[in-house]
Amino acid sequence: MKELTVKQNDAGQRLDRFVSKAVPLLPESLLQKYIRLKRIKVNGKGAKRDSRLSVGDVLQLYINDEFFEKPREENSYLKVGTPKLDIVYEDENIILADKKPGVLCHSAGVWDYNTLIANIQAYMAQKGEWKPREENSFAPALCNRIDRNTGGIVIAAKNAEALRILNDKIRGREIEKYYLCAVNGRPRPADGRLENYLFKDAAKNQVYIRSKPEPGAKTAVTEYRTLCSEGKLSLVECHLLTGRTHQIRAQMSHAGWPLLGDGKYGSERFNRGFGEKGQALYSYRLIFSFPTDAGILNYLRGKEFRVSRVEFAEKYFGVSDLAFIEERRK
Repeated sequence: MKELTVKQNDAGQRLDRFVSKAVPLLPESLLQKYIRLKRIKVNGKGAKRDSRLSVGDVLQLYINDEFFEKPREENSYLKVGTPKLDIVYEDENIILADKKPGVLCHSAGVWDYNTLIANIQAYMAQKGEWKPREENSFAPALCNRIDRNTGGIVIAAKNAEALRILNDKIRGREIEKYYLCAVNGRPRPADGRLENYLFKDAAKNQVYIRSKPEPGAKTAVTEYRTLCSEGKLSLVECHLLTGRTHQIRAQMSHAGWPLLGDGKYGSERFNRGFGEKGQALYSYRLIFSFPTDAGILNYLRGKEFRVSRVEFAEKYFGVSDLAFIEERRK
């Protein structure tokens, strides 16, 4: 049990709002529950959530010590009441989550509990599949990342051995990633291969295309296939053969077909006409090719997974059933 005394600057606040600020890791759902159960008391008595506090009031908080820790990314999962996850696939070793555009994989500089990793850790902790107080160091971790405004499949490892194997497979390019994007124009040729060099300006978080090798520039290779076109837009499937920062966005723009909604590499004027503020890009399909031994994950060899829906494909091209893409591939 911990006690908090209300000071002059906190007087007049509602009980629930005061506790929310004083114990930022406590989920809103638990906060309200603990007030109802009188695990949060004012001057030794139960109180309503909208009770106004006065100077000198003493709050007794019968709350687990972990919620009083200083908020940081490692304990952000504690703040998550009901995890928000769209799970494509799950087993005892991995989770494939469909990250929605606008969601961060990890917090970006400031504490944020609305991240994919916080929701995955909360999901596992609440299921009892991960017990952080019993672990010496391991925590469920993401094996790949996707930009905030890009959606798609993110791989999470549930144990250290799966994490080690998946990191090795990603470095060895033994996991194939396919993206859908909506671009301005009609690619010519309709199907092809983009191969050049990307130079990253870390200060601007932007990459630049180079036609020839130069210090700091890395090879970038993308295979693309035009699936259909509607008006000024085309729906394109991209297969990453390398995994560089902003690879698809920069290469497609350089080729003359910038992504719809891309404020960094696209056309602001064109995007404004459609009202899109985030790039139309989705990591929709994943294949665990695993040509070499994958240890405890060998059962995934040759398995393919994909999301059920890509909003911009449906909105602009009427593609609600992604089986259409399989037919187009044949």
